Amino acid sequence: MKRGIVVTAGVFSLAVAASGGYWLGAQRDAGHGSSVASADMSAPALQKKERKLLYYRNPMGLPDTSPTPKKDPMGMDYIAVYEGEEAEEATAGQIRISTEKVQKLGVRTETAQLRILDRLVRAAGRIEPDERRVYAISPKFEGYVERLHVNITGQPVGKGQPLFEVYSPELVSAQREYAIAAQGVESLRDAEGTSRDSMKQLADSSLLRLKNWDISEEQIKSLAKSGESRRTLTFRSPVSGIVTEKKAVQGMRFMPGEPLYQVADLSSVWVLADVFEQDIAHVRPGAKARVRINAYPDKTFEGTVSYVYPALKAETRTVPVRVELPNPGQMLKPAMFAQVELPVGNKAPVVTVPTSAVIDSGTRRLVFVQAGEGRFEPREVKLGQRGDNYVEVIDGVRDGEPVVVAANFLIDAESNLKAAIGSFGHAGHGEGAAAPSGKVGHKAEGTVEGLDAAAGTVTLSHGPVASLKWPEMTMDFAVANPSLLAGLKPGSKVEFEFVERKPGEWVITRATAQAGKPAANPHAGH
Repeated sequence: MKRGIVVTAGVFSLAVAASGGYWLGAQRDAGHGSSVASADMSAPALQKKERKLLYYRNPMGLPDTSPTPKKDPMGMDYIAVYEGEEAEEATAGQIRISTEKVQKLGVRTETAQLRILDRLVRAAGRIEPDERRVYAISPKFEGYVERLHVNITGQPVGKGQPLFEVYSPELVSAQREYAIAAQGVESLRDAEGTSRDSMKQLADSSLLRLKNWDISEEQIKSLAKSGESRRTLTFRSPVSGIVTEKKAVQGMRFMPGEPLYQVADLSSVWVLADVFEQDIAHVRPGAKARVRINAYPDKTFEGTVSYVYPALKAETRTVPVRVELPNPGQMLKPAMFAQVELPVGNKAPVVTVPTSAVIDSGTRRLVFVQAGEGRFEPREVKLGQRGDNYVEVIDGVRDGEPVVVAANFLIDAESNLKAAIGSFGHAGHGEGAAAPSGKVGHKAEGTVEGLDAAAGTVTLSHGPVASLKWPEMTMDFAVANPSLLAGLKPGSKVEFEFVERKPGEWVITRATAQAGKPAANPHAGH
């Protein structure tokens, strides 16, 4: 019995020993595998190339760097800049937008290019007769209208065509005087020189009088040959054209110089175009012009700018420009309205961008230049001439730079353009942050550490400023108004707003004391 118990106890001991050995071996193998896996996982980390430290920069964005770690006057640590990060440090004032958001906004760019800027100046005009081709028929003596050959306004007439006949006692007397003088010269041909010369002077004087009254050479020769004066005188058209005015009525009496007919030659006409004040500098005499008339929508008439008038119409702020047009077939009627196109532009190529790329705020003109993937730089530009689709850039953008031509207003709204523009003169405060302009405010909370009413300053230990990416720190602020210091005392907690009046000078524009709110520890994390 005892021997069986002993055997059983030995078997049990062997089983326990075997189990323990198996368990220890398993733990040893597991530990070995874990260490191998750990070694394998740490291999890439050891193989990773260490970044090269370049320098330490001022945490407030001031142009100050150090080769060794240091602190600024406010106790803030300088920020380390590694190789590859210096390009990002130089992008102060630029706008960063994620690639996904750029695609959602529909941002599209186009390269600024050198091109000859074509432009059309458009103006409204009207057809007018050529003033140099308008003739008035006015007798130079007193008389009566005896007969009308042309008695309708608007009637076409040819050159030399009879218009009307007049009777004048003075004209009849002058004819008789010349006829008698001409006969006297003929009869005294063989007489003494003095008498003959006197008679010839009288005849010449009578002939000059008739010529001054516009008596034709044909009538004068007929009078000298026959010696008989005619009762009436026929007036003829001096040019081929249209009778634009007729005041003569059969039987009426007229006085010397009174216009009885007006005839206009409409083979060539004028277009008087009213060009706006801002476009007149580009219009030059000799330039070609295209004219369209509503009556002939399928036709384009070509003309030439002959004169730019020297006076501006104050009522319409336009300057008349005269365009000369040939008028074959007299299709162009006086007083017709016309649409005038004057091609103007530079003969030499200039740097241009699409008109949609320019944001005009009224006081400045901005263009977004793509500085890299998801990075845009707002630039103020100086513009020159404008074309139909492009505008000349005199300063601000260079040839080959990509500019945003679509969704630029959305970029403006997305990135708070005012803050970016405020950094034109200096680098941004904080890493990657744009410096605020005088109109961009920042909000923070803090505790009053000290007051100087005479200097108008307050020392605050404030919390983080998200808009500037500032950490918690203690610094001095100026106040925009001494009344802002009223109600503040050391230890009080405040909510305040501040702006940057000039680089490095921060001014509080609003301060509100808080009651019952524990102050944040401004030195936490230092």
